Amino acid sequence: MNFRFQNLLGAPYRGGNVVISENSLLLSPVGNRVAVTDLVKSETLTLPFEASSNIARIAASPDGNFLLAIDDAFRALFVNLRRRVVLHRISFKKPVGAVEFSPDGAYIAVGVGKLVQIWRCPGFRKEFFPFQLERTFPDCDAAVTALNWSPDSAYLLAGSKDLTVRLFSLRRSKGSNKPFLFLGHRDVVVGAFFCTEKKTDKVCRVYTVARDGAIFTWNLESNLVDAEGYVSDPPSPGTPEQAASGEYLEDKLGEGENNARKRKKLDISESESEVALHQGNWKLLKKDFFMQTPAKLTACDYHPGLDMMVVGFSNGVFGLYQMPDFVCIHLLSISREKITTAVFNKLGNWLTFGCAKLGQLLVWEWRSETYILKQQGHYFDVNCIAFSPDSQKLATGADDNKVKVWIASSGSCFITFSEHTNAVTSVHFVAGKDSLLSASLDGTVRAWDLIRYRNYRTFTTPSPRQFVSLTSDQSGEVICAGTLDSFEIFVWSMKTGRLLDILSGHEGPVHGLMFSPTNNILASSSWDKTVRLWDIYGKGAVETFTHSHDVLTVVYRPDGKQIACSTLDGQIHFWDPINGLLMGTIEGRRDIAGGRLMTDRRTAANSSSGKCFTTLCYSADGSYILAGGSSKYICMYDIAEQVLLRRFQVTHNRSLDGVLDFLNSKRMTDAGPLNLIDDDDSDIEEGIDRQTREKLGYDLPGSMPNRGRPIVRTKCLRIAPTGRCWGAATTEGVLIYSTDDSFMFDPTDLDLDVTPEAVDEALANGQQQRALLLSLRLNEDSLIKTCVISVNLSDISAIASSIPHKYLQRLLKALADLLENCPHLELILQWSQELCKAHGSFIQQNSHSLLTALRSLHKAVVRLHQDLADTCSSNEYLLQYLCSTST
Repeated sequence: MNFRFQNLLGAPYRGGNVVISENSLLLSPVGNRVAVTDLVKSETLTLPFEASSNIARIAASPDGNFLLAIDDAFRALFVNLRRRVVLHRISFKKPVGAVEFSPDGAYIAVGVGKLVQIWRCPGFRKEFFPFQLERTFPDCDAAVTALNWSPDSAYLLAGSKDLTVRLFSLRRSKGSNKPFLFLGHRDVVVGAFFCTEKKTDKVCRVYTVARDGAIFTWNLESNLVDAEGYVSDPPSPGTPEQAASGEYLEDKLGEGENNARKRKKLDISESESEVALHQGNWKLLKKDFFMQTPAKLTACDYHPGLDMMVVGFSNGVFGLYQMPDFVCIHLLSISREKITTAVFNKLGNWLTFGCAKLGQLLVWEWRSETYILKQQGHYFDVNCIAFSPDSQKLATGADDNKVKVWIASSGSCFITFSEHTNAVTSVHFVAGKDSLLSASLDGTVRAWDLIRYRNYRTFTTPSPRQFVSLTSDQSGEVICAGTLDSFEIFVWSMKTGRLLDILSGHEGPVHGLMFSPTNNILASSSWDKTVRLWDIYGKGAVETFTHSHDVLTVVYRPDGKQIACSTLDGQIHFWDPINGLLMGTIEGRRDIAGGRLMTDRRTAANSSSGKCFTTLCYSADGSYILAGGSSKYICMYDIAEQVLLRRFQVTHNRSLDGVLDFLNSKRMTDAGPLNLIDDDDSDIEEGIDRQTREKLGYDLPGSMPNRGRPIVRTKCLRIAPTGRCWGAATTEGVLIYSTDDSFMFDPTDLDLDVTPEAVDEALANGQQQRALLLSLRLNEDSLIKTCVISVNLSDISAIASSIPHKYLQRLLKALADLLENCPHLELILQWSQELCKAHGSFIQQNSHSLLTALRSLHKAVVRLHQDLADTCSSNEYLLQYLCSTST
């Protein structure tokens, strides 16, 4: 029962900025969570914590220890990235437009509305007030949009919507601390960056980038300081004094202290010959333009080591430029949608781009012009999921007409099928074959080859139909699909693609369809309040189970001796398909109830909407069942006792509707909920624009768009054949929950002599059998694996036969884990073989209880076989040569 959230698939990126930590870890916001992608291993993991709403800005410390994530509600989470836990929380009073750690990691600069705040960075120590506000700069006249630190962490550039960039100094001096203003831009500033000399590592230039595609290069002139330490204020760019600034200084410096220009005495702390940057003489060197009109510049980043600038535009074009000469190295197009983020990695050889509308995330190596990472999620709701028989792959179908196949362990999508022309409603893996089936509202069922990645067969009907359910028999030779409009079930031959039969009898949409795992009986559920059993190869309809309410879905237990179906009144009914008897009923209305929509007239407790289960899934051993629906909860029930074991809350994201049980009445106005009222004055360009919404039919032409918020719900539940993880297709994507026994401590048969020290002592004395039995009694995963590896090959047979039956499942799970992460393949395979020889009869008699461990072991063996087969086939001739010359 120890299922924990592990990963979020189907949406690698949802908006905000991305960060690359330690040169190879890509951090990207996904709703109210943060995903971490290892670009070297190509593995993605979603951090377990959640923000209160969608994350807007993130920043990582230079050493990679800490992460600061700020959501749309101005709440910030300070996270320990190594341990993946939240250390501190803080709330800001206004929207945060930019956040940046200082290069030394001591401070955090945050653009809060019009203010620039400097906070001391908390450490690992426990403090009552971890965040301390060091400085506040209230000089900006509009919201802050960009921040950049100098390499010595002493100065800060801040760009804002008032079309200016300000240079702040963190050092307190006796003289004036007013920031220097970089003027001249005609649009909102998107980025501002320091440029240093490679030899001296001192700041020499500043680049400022605006949304209209203009980039200004500012050069630091040598400052004139007299013997008494006085210097004149530099003229602001764009003023009449700027043109004659050089002559003006020469004429006026000799006139004494009573001249017309204001002068100040500098307080130079480090060196008397240097002048503070914000008091220096900055000159506009040149103006350059990217020439992408009418597209707007939406993202940019600068790499100081390479002196290169990367920019992204609202039309999907990105450019890489060598500065300060403004030489275009690459100018390419990713898509037709806006690029919302563009960053360099630490070495500068990889470029990362994100497109929030498409859910697209790309990592591109610009020198070799190759992709390091290329992921794109579903940009509409995921409707259905399915695990492959070996639990290694996960298929998803969504409203964007696409079918995607993911690697369950790494969380990466390796193939996308886009031949469907309407929403995909069901996906199904064919048993024993590398094939995937998908049903769609476009009236077709398609078969996909997962080896050649092509659509090799399409099943259609004489007249167009909309398919909403799909299944195949155990042999994979017969395909069945249920319809939404004609209430029929169509049966095809997998080999020929010919329509074999049309099963009629239902009087409502057939939303549930599943073959028995043990015979060829087909179970179907419909909104006509019935569950029907069909003998496909025999006389057709076998039996009908009648209910008092609409039946929403039906599933078979893995042993085929029980059927579960959910009805509109929130009940789960369990039937014996052999004798046709009702075995039990679970009342789940109160368990799944929760969450109030903003448009509901009644409270969550009194509302009747959403209090039913639309998807069911048995566990691998059939002892419990998972149930979900139009609610924020997923319920897990014990079937024998008919009690609720656990409730999983899908999300705590308040950016979704239906998460809160009680709404704030202060957010209600005469025109409706405040969150549903669109702000016409907002210049945010996220999401679907008005024209696109009108084309899709979301809004009437010329009407006021009411975007609202997505409603939290669970559309599909599936458990992996190994039983160690299960997936839920929700509004935010596919949530993966798994159990990891290595973090559990479940001691059995313990006494004072059973200790880790006793295990080490037994290993040191060469008593491998005693050490293994002690580690199994302790049930500590690391000790079990150590003892397994320490056994000699010649002793495996004797030790395997002496293992008690009650420890067999524990040992099989350890072997499955070792096969995936251990280089001693022959040793682990020998262990598996000897265990099967010594305990074959017990395994056969108790396969029901050992099913999870056996499937995990089978999954590891199949994966290992595939990897070795690919390696040997690619080195076939080298192996032949080595074998021929071995003598």
